Parts: sequence; structure tokens; C-alpha cells
Amino acid sequence: MSFVPAPIGLNAVAFVALAGTMAMMAFVAVIGPLTRLLGLSEWHAGLSITAAGALWMLSARRWGEYSDRVGRRRVLMIALACFTIICALLAVFVDRALENPPSVIVSVTVIVGARALIGLVYAAVPPSAAAHIADQVAPDRRTSAMARLGAANAIGMVVGPMIAGWIAIYDLSVVLYVATLLPLVSLLLVGWRLPDARRPASRTPAKTAVGWWDGRLRLPIYATFVTVISVTVTQVTIGFFAIDRLALSAADGARVAGFALTAVGGGLIVSQWSMTRLTWPPWRWLLLGALLASIGFAAVSLIVAQWQLFAAYAIAGVGMGLIRPALQAMAANAVEAHEQGAAAGLVASIQGIGMVVGPLAGTVLYRWSPSAPYLLVGVLLLGLAIAAWRHRVSSVGETS
Repeated sequence: MSFVPAPIGLNAVAFVALAGTMAMMAFVAVIGPLTRLLGLSEWHAGLSITAAGALWMLSARRWGEYSDRVGRRRVLMIALACFTIICALLAVFVDRALENPPSVIVSVTVIVGARALIGLVYAAVPPSAAAHIADQVAPDRRTSAMARLGAANAIGMVVGPMIAGWIAIYDLSVVLYVATLLPLVSLLLVGWRLPDARRPASRTPAKTAVGWWDGRLRLPIYATFVTVISVTVTQVTIGFFAIDRLALSAADGARVAGFALTAVGGGLIVSQWSMTRLTWPPWRWLLLGALLASIGFAAVSLIVAQWQLFAAYAIAGVGMGLIRPALQAMAANAVEAHEQGAAAGLVASIQGIGMVVGPLAGTVLYRWSPSAPYLLVGVLLLGLAIAAWRHRVSSVGETS
């Protein structure tokens, strides 16, 4: 066992990941009540999330390529400045709208448009942060360093909705004002702590060959797609599953679903924090994570009690926590130094596809059988484990 030293600026990008995830999840936590108070329909809330996912998918790779040209720090500052401005304008609109509700078309246009723009600009953060780590850390230590970034994201996923829910008891608009402060603080921290690693003017970066069909990134792309599909499918169906399988009321079903998702978040934090202490090769983490997640999610189809649901989701959370840093490290190790941003952006763009496809696939399968979404996810993750096992032989310098 060896310990991984913190690369330059890791604490800064980890805070950016934590704060950004908290801000994004705060919006998710209040979109339901906000939709009702403004007289909107449920599908309007879904449209806002889908729009964000679509723009994320279309822009993440380009943001990554841009960071290869001008530097990670500059891209992060541009994205965080835009994120802050959009959040501030949205908070002001919601504050006024709750006092004097505008027409439905105005509310839908503003909320969906703001959320879409947030997806557009925030898509720059994950690839730039991952590429910064790839710039700073040797290939054999990248998985552990990426895990620190993943742990920050996981903590944000758990803490963000918790804090937003507490503040929302008093005022929904205050949640959005607080969310505006998070990217603002991140912007100041990046400007202060992150090194400006711009390329010398005399050097022209080589043209990147990174693309959708790049054989070097086949496994990271597949792993990302399977991961996001698994997360979105199981998130969108857990509330319905708790009500139908455990014979609960709507209120109790929401409570149980919340506890199950908290169990996933706890598993993510534990596993990714553990990864920071070891320097296993990425394929080994990916194999272990895919197996655990496959077992956890497939087991949901068999549960008959609440504690079993929580246990299955916790096991799945531990597995999912191992996958994300491993696939990010695999992508970074597969490409050249001048392609790090493009590779991280390509992987991040797959998330947008999963955010669009996953919820639809999950709800369609659930109508056929409540167990079907979980069995499908189990099979996909088992296939990922097999792919990771086959990849181990071809991993240059990682077979030990």
C-alpha cells in the first residue's frame, strides 16, 4: 500500500466539484415544490433536466478540447463565472415569481432556459478538473487522485439536497441564492489557488485524434454509458418500486426512496475515500466496482423488506464509487498529454446521453415489470466487469 500525495491545485478542484454538485443538487431538491407553486406540470420539471443533459452532451467535449488549448484554469473560471451569473438571475426570478406568479409560458421559458444554460456551462467543469489531475499526476497514481475528486462529488450529492431541504422549509428562493454563492466561492478559489498552466505561445498543440470511435477510449466510453444509465434508471424508478413492492403510501415511499439514495451516497463516499489510500491499476478497481454494483442492483429485484433495499443500494453505491475514478484514470492513461482535455470531455459528454436515455428507459421497463430495470442494470454492469477483465492483459504498465 502506498499513499498518494496531493497534486498542485487538487484541493481547489475538489472544492469546485463539491460546491458545483451541491449547487446542481440544490436545484433538483426544490424543482418539485417550485413547479407546484408556480402552477407548472411535472413534465416541465423533467424538460428542464432533459434540456440540461442535452446541452451537457453537446458541449462537454468541446470544453475539454478548449482547455487543452488555453489551460484548465481559464476554462474553469469562465464556466464558474457564467454559472454564478445564471444562478443569480434564476434566484432573482424565482424570488419575484413566488410573490407574483407570471404566466406559465414565462415560468417554463425561464426555468428550462436557465437549467439548460447551467448544463451548458457546468459541462466544462468535470473534464477540466479531470484533465488538470491528469496533467499533475503520474499514470500509476491517477486512479487514487481521481477518487478524491469523486469523493468530493459524492459528498456534494448527499449534503446538497440535505441543506437545500432544510433551507426550503423557510424559503425556496433562499435555496437558489445560497446555491449562487457556491460557484462564486469556487471561482475565487480557482483564481487564487489553481496554477495558470497555459501553453507557451511558441508551441502549437498537436491536433487531437480523440473522437467517438477512438479505439483507445472504447472501454472508458462504454463504462461511462453503463454507469450513467445504471444511476439514472435506478434513481427514476426507486420511488415507484418502494411504493409497489413494499406496499407503502406515497409519503412513505418517498421517505424510503430518500433513505435508499442516501445509502448509495454513503457507499460512494466510503469507496472513493478508500481508493485514495491505494494505487491499484484502474482495470482492477473497475472490475471490482462493476461486480459489486451488479450484485447490489440485481438484488433489488428480490427484496421484500426495507432493510434489504437499503443494504442492496449501499452495496451498489460502493461499487459505483469504485467505477467512476477508474474509468477517468483509464481515459487519461490512454491518450497523449495534449489530448487530456478532449478525452475527459468526451467521457463527460457520455453522461449527457445517459441523462437523456436513462430515465425514459427506466420508466418504460418499469411499466412492463418492476424488477426489469434492476435486472437490466445488473446485466449491463456484469458485462462491464467482463470487459474490464478482458482489458487487463492489454493495459500497458498496469497488469501488476
